[in-house]
Amino acid sequence: MEIKIGVQHTPREIVLESGQSAEEVESSIAEALSGSGKLLTLVDEHGRKVLVPADRVAYVEIGQSAQRRVGFGAL
Repeated sequence: MEIKIGVQHTPREIVLESGQSAEEVESSIAEALSGSGKLLTLVDEHGRKVLVPADRVAYVEIGQSAQRRVGFGAL
């Protein structure tokens, strides 16, 4: 699924593809923003970690799970 993170005072957003479920991502975001964690930590589909200071998160957009397409079919 695609996740977009807006960071305060930064003109570009962070975009990553994650293999985590929407519930896992949402709970990680809620935990970071509630004050119990100082970092928002997400893992992309290649196993890389993305760390964002929780106090700098402007918004988070969680996309729907994308089905992988195979072949050269019509879009």
